[in-house]
Amino acid sequence: MQVENVTDYIVKWLKDYATNAGVKGFVVGVSGGIDSAVTSTLCAKTGFPTLCLEMPIHQAESQVNRALNHISWLQKSFKNVSMTQVNLTPVFDNLIDVLPDIENEDDRFMALANTRARLRMTSLYYFAGLDGLLVAGTGNKVEDFGVGFYTKYGDGGVDLSPIADLMKSEVYAIASFLGVNQDIQKAAPTDGLWGDDRTDEDQLGASYDELEWAMKAQEAGKEIADFTGRQQEVYKIYLRLNKANLHKMNPIPVCEIPENLK
Repeated sequence: MQVENVTDYIVKWLKDYATNAGVKGFVVGVSGGIDSAVTSTLCAKTGFPTLCLEMPIHQAESQVNRALNHISWLQKSFKNVSMTQVNLTPVFDNLIDVLPDIENEDDRFMALANTRARLRMTSLYYFAGLDGLLVAGTGNKVEDFGVGFYTKYGDGGVDLSPIADLMKSEVYAIASFLGVNQDIQKAAPTDGLWGDDRTDEDQLGASYDELEWAMKAQEAGKEIADFTGRQQEVYKIYLRLNKANLHKMNPIPVCEIPENLK
C-alpha cells in the first residue's frame, strides 16, 4: 500500500465530502483504540473543525488515558481540534435501573454491551446537530464488511466511513505514518463494551491478521475443504461471523408492494 498517497487521498475525500455537504467539519468518538485514533487524525488533517468526544461507560483507566493522550497530541498538532468529555456511565446505570429485571442477568450482557455503543452514537449525533458536523465512522474493512464486528445503530451509525476500505493492518500502517502514539499502536484491540479487559481476539476467536487472510480467501472463492488445521478453523470462524452479521452489512429489507396492489 502507498501509505502516504492513501493518506492524502482520504484527507482530500473527507474535505470534498464535507464541502459538498455544506457542513462545518467532523465529530469523532475517540476510544483509545487504533481505528478512532487514525480516523480523528485524518479528520484533523483536513483543516476543518474536528470535535473529539471521549465518552466513557465504566471504561478501563488505560483506555481513557490512551484516548485523552491522543486527543492532547491532536490538539497540540492541529489548531482545528477541540474536545469534549461526556461521562455516560451514570446515563447507562440509570437506564439499567429503569429496565425490567430479568431472571438471568447473563442473558442481557450482549444487549447491554450494544446499548453502550448506541448511547455513544446518540451523543455523537447530539453534538453533530449542535455544530453542523458529520459523524465520522471508525470501522475498518474486516470489521464493517467481513465479520460485522460492530453494533447496528451504534458505532455502525455514522455519516461517512473514511477507513472502511482499509484492512486492519493497513490502518496500523497509516497510524505509524501519522505518528499516532505508540501506546495506542501497541495496545491489543478491544471494543471497550464490556467493562473488563477482553480483547477483540478473545471475542472473535481469531486475530485480525487471520481474519484478513480469511476475507481474502472468501473473495477468491475458496471453500472450507481447501484448508486444514488452524487455517480451516479460522475460515470457519470467519464464514460463521460473516453469515450471522449480514443483516448489519446489507441494506434494510423493504417490503415492496406490487403495482397492481397500489
